[in-house]
Amino acid sequence: MKPRVLQLFAAGVNCDRELEHAFKLAGADVRPMHVHALTENPALVKECDLFAIPGGFTYGDDLGAGRILALEVATHLKDALLELHEAGGTLFGVCNGFQVLVKTGLLPGIDNAQVSLTWNDTHRFECRWSRLLADPSLDAILPTGTILPAGSAHAEGKLVCDSPETLTRLEAKGCIALRYADENGHATRDYPHCPNGSDGAIAGLISPSGRILGLMPHPERCLSPENLPDRGKANWGDGLAALDFFCGMLAPYGAVSPTI
Repeated sequence: MKPRVLQLFAAGVNCDRELEHAFKLAGADVRPMHVHALTENPALVKECDLFAIPGGFTYGDDLGAGRILALEVATHLKDALLELHEAGGTLFGVCNGFQVLVKTGLLPGIDNAQVSLTWNDTHRFECRWSRLLADPSLDAILPTGTILPAGSAHAEGKLVCDSPETLTRLEAKGCIALRYADENGHATRDYPHCPNGSDGAIAGLISPSGRILGLMPHPERCLSPENLPDRGKANWGDGLAALDFFCGMLAPYGAVSPTI
């Protein structure tokens, strides 16, 4: 049986087809569903193994990136999502979806750890390729030290902790999934390798359970060597890390049969 993905969409989502394609390449059955249809029947969440929120600019990000969708999710779906998580399911969000997971409090997943996603240090939308370094907390999905190329495309992607102690707690609890890295594979906050100036060079968070995961850049945009900036000539890897990433998320829920 294929892993089952329920993928949310709403007004302003614009990366849903890429994400659906990535999950299908990794061997999943994907069911897209509009947020309003799902809020009318939240029990449908129980019928999936992985719940995904794609990127975009939901509701135009008019009140802040992901804020309106986060309010809808928190009000109507959060209990169902927590039940899915408690039953062994995974919650995943990329870019705007990551912003939703943070603003609903589903990430970072440890008590009294306050983080937010705010404007990039450049105070502008950044669209560029990024190298993401896998932390040990992501080891069940990607081996520690793996470099995951992904496309950054955000204006409010800077992850900020409310205190230095919170950053220390995130590290101690294994909640940092991915960090921005330079061409030598070293984590860095330096621009342009880190396009936003995130505390700790954080590009993605993972809950202590390992089953709530979100990141700002888009791995679904890099599923083959042809998608890489150098077309697979070694400076950005061989183009397989992103597919491995999606396969790793799905692996607990059935045999994955990636197709490329």
